[in-house]
Amino acid sequence: MQLVAENLVLERGNRKVANDVSFTLEGGSGLVLTGPNGSGKSTLLRALAGYLRPASGSVRILGIGGSDGDTGESCEVGEVCHFVGHLDGIKSHLTAAENLTFWATYLSDRADSGHSVAHRVYDALEVFALNALADIPAGYMSAGQKRRLGLARLLVAHRPLWLLDEPTVSLDTGSADILVKAINRHLSDGGMAIVATHLPLAIEPARGISLVRKEAQA
Repeated sequence: MQLVAENLVLERGNRKVANDVSFTLEGGSGLVLTGPNGSGKSTLLRALAGYLRPASGSVRILGIGGSDGDTGESCEVGEVCHFVGHLDGIKSHLTAAENLTFWATYLSDRADSGHSVAHRVYDALEVFALNALADIPAGYMSAGQKRRLGLARLLVAHRPLWLLDEPTVSLDTGSADILVKAINRHLSDGGMAIVATHLPLAIEPARGISLVRKEAQA
């Protein structure tokens, strides 16, 4: 399995924010995006997820099994990725368990068929230390608890690629460690992760790409 980005040119508001970005990411490895605010980290992640069309260049996933059981030549990245942006993506009137049950049901595919929705929800609550809050409406949670709940949906439905935009926002040190362990477990299972961050994260194995704000360039 590979994610291949070739010669990406990205624009935001008719302003070029990234030029000629190319990389290949193999299954079982991560990529850490760093750079100052405005350097295009979020824009790149959105382009990879298919939410933003690049001005030029291409993004492909290779080696994903097709619906007929073959190895799959390529597919749309949005079909095989989790994207977690700045918003937590939770409904405040639903409990933690109900939020995750919604995501587990909505996002489930064949790879999840070996585990029930209840099992996947329980596992996600346990990994992100939300067991005691399972029956608490999300609206009553702290910012950090809401962030952990938003991240827990990574575990309730299988997706080979995780695209995470500043995932440690609102997390304390212990919660950030929980996230890193979840990412590393995903990589050890053959998944891929691309993480935009301002903080050092012990993601292994991973390499880095540092983006530069265009107006700061000579």
